[in-house]
Amino acid sequence: MANSIKTLIVDDEPLARRGLAVRLSDFDDIELVAECQNGHQAIEAIHKYRPDLMFLDIQMPGLNGFQVLQSLQSVQGKLPLVVFVTAYDSYAIKAFEVHALDYLLKPIEEGRLQAAVDKVRQRMSELGESHHTQRLAELVAEMTGDDCEAILHRLAEGEPLNPYPEILAIKDGSETTRVPVKQVQWVDAAGDYMCVHTTDGTHIMRKTMKELEQELDPRTFVRVHRSAIVNIRYVSKLVSHVSGEYHLVLSNGTELKVSRSHRDRVKSLIGR
Repeated sequence: MANSIKTLIVDDEPLARRGLAVRLSDFDDIELVAECQNGHQAIEAIHKYRPDLMFLDIQMPGLNGFQVLQSLQSVQGKLPLVVFVTAYDSYAIKAFEVHALDYLLKPIEEGRLQAAVDKVRQRMSELGESHHTQRLAELVAEMTGDDCEAILHRLAEGEPLNPYPEILAIKDGSETTRVPVKQVQWVDAAGDYMCVHTTDGTHIMRKTMKELEQELDPRTFVRVHRSAIVNIRYVSKLVSHVSGEYHLVLSNGTELKVSRSHRDRVKSLIGR
């Protein structure tokens, strides 16, 4: 096929592979060369077919998507452009939008698939082969807030990667402040903005409470009422009042009311 984009699908779910293959058949320039059900098959297929593009699932048994990327560091010659496929809708995924690579969120939307293919076409026309490997490591580093070498070491040791980001990128005009999530004490809503209170000050983030809550690890962050989220690591005590109300007292002295609808969840986390 002239000017075709040799493409590889990697996903441990048979229905997901088949569904994506069928939808990709609508694109005349996409040539599907192989479907792989695990990371080991993907590595073999990359060496065998030298694909231009790879749709790569992140969560797979054995070698996960990040470990497949690690293996590409040793591949000589052309490296494929990578479009991630994932079920995790977290802040980390949004980082893909400013990189050469892209992502698809399951279930895949038609318009989103079209946009991803268009981005691949554009990148193939603009970029050479020389720096794909470094871009892959940089992408994972952006997602986790770690440096590339640290990520590669963790993958080599078989350490799991947290699907929740370790860094919040908070934009303020032309500036972006990288805030470690572990330093976030609590968050409250102020109209269309979030006030992110950390150990070194307060940052303003333009995001809804629901969006931010989805980006934070629920084992650490708990919604205490409609407009506040708390990092339980900074909770010093839970106080019940004669009126039946509950309040959290943070280590910095801040006191927050716990609404009735969130009381049981708060008590279960605090009592662990």
